[in-house]
Amino acid sequence: MYIYVDDLWVILHGKVYDLTYFLPEHPGGQKIILKYAGKDATSAFEPIHPIDIITRLLPAEVCMGSIDPAALKGATKEESEEDKLIRIAREKMPRLEEMYNSFDFESVAKRVMKPDAWAYYSSGADDEISMRENHNAFHRIWLRPRVMVDVKHVDMSTTMLGCPASFPLYITATALGKLGHPEGEKVLTRAAGKTGIIQMIPTLASCSFDEMVDARLDKQNQWLQLYVNEDRNITKHLVQHAEARGIKGLFITADAPQLGRREKDMRQKYANEAPDEITRSEMSMTRNEGAARAISTFIDPALNWSDIPWFQSITKMPILIKGVQCAEDAVLAAKYGCQGVVLSNHGGRQLDFAPSSIEILAEVMETLKREGLDKNFEVYIDGGIRRGSDIFKAIALGAKGVGIGRPALFAMSSYGDAGVERLISLFQNELEMCMRLMGTPTIKDIKPEMVDIRNIKDHFVANPTDYLAAGAYERMQPRGGIISKL
Repeated sequence: MYIYVDDLWVILHGKVYDLTYFLPEHPGGQKIILKYAGKDATSAFEPIHPIDIITRLLPAEVCMGSIDPAALKGATKEESEEDKLIRIAREKMPRLEEMYNSFDFESVAKRVMKPDAWAYYSSGADDEISMRENHNAFHRIWLRPRVMVDVKHVDMSTTMLGCPASFPLYITATALGKLGHPEGEKVLTRAAGKTGIIQMIPTLASCSFDEMVDARLDKQNQWLQLYVNEDRNITKHLVQHAEARGIKGLFITADAPQLGRREKDMRQKYANEAPDEITRSEMSMTRNEGAARAISTFIDPALNWSDIPWFQSITKMPILIKGVQCAEDAVLAAKYGCQGVVLSNHGGRQLDFAPSSIEILAEVMETLKREGLDKNFEVYIDGGIRRGSDIFKAIALGAKGVGIGRPALFAMSSYGDAGVERLISLFQNELEMCMRLMGTPTIKDIKPEMVDIRNIKDHFVANPTDYLAAGAYERMQPRGGIISKL
């Protein structure tokens, strides 16, 4: 059942909003709004929502006007025990130069992020098998180095969808950046621009679309990830606005007609409960199941291949399908006139036991070639990329480039702009070393015969223990100025 009230207002970014009639419709449930009734809710609102969401989706009359900032100065917030622990953890963080790989950033982020933010970023579907398999699958691919090749100069530069990039890596779309950093996705925008890689702008960002575009550097290229809204007019406006602002590619997410059960994230709904009487009154509600579901109720589960011509009619941007998990769907994307696909299982956050992107990459490329559909059709992968050698393996098997999600979030959450820049430089340095030791001075020199994938389908092959990944996932923490296990 719902709680009905006669008058309910909250303060957001210095303005007072009447949410009386919106209360029953809030996708995240009533509890969070009732908790901040009559108070400044900016701190709870900002990490989840872009600043322009109210003006875009609610009538103008809900805004009751601005509030005198002086009236809020007396409402000082005492430091909670949770905030105190995080502050102490941040004071003991290792120096940035001590971050030597992507796992180091994950280990630090786990200790300095708020529990709800860590739960959202780190969670996978169900038992999280696919999430861990995304990286483990790379361990079943071995390299076949070539020697006596002139590799004095290594050129990692490439183009993706015609956009130049310093090397074949991009920051993929991830939601709710402000859970990890006050400036959210703008941190990723700036870091991508400074390091010469491409950023894919997410639909479910904490920052507004225009904030991320405004934050880019001159000649910096961005793509748009799209969750398709049931209201096609909203989708049309976003797509055409993105094209008008210079976005170079449209990536339609197709693997999320319903968001997966991310249990770590779902459990966090109890962390910020309203009073007991409100909780009891809402026991029959199932809408408040973590941040993921709260922000995704608009996604259209009816999206299908017959919608592609409509997208082609509203934009001239290259259209790619994101979330392809088998060769058959890659073929369909090509036949429907798309310019490419992203092989992805959504970071292992949707369907547990869905295959890793690297596992299906070779068969996708082989099938496209057999059907004569591999020309002018670009294949990307994301999920599990943690080393420069992972990038090399993907390029060898036919990927045009790879996307990283969680590593960038963890670097941002712990060290901000400098952290993301450091992470990208580590990937770049690792790839350069791998290319030099493999005898490949340019990206074009990386060939399929340079990798051994005979064990790629064997999910039960004995792998070397990956202490870095296992430690970051389970129990690594900073101690003093180093990374060490508990």
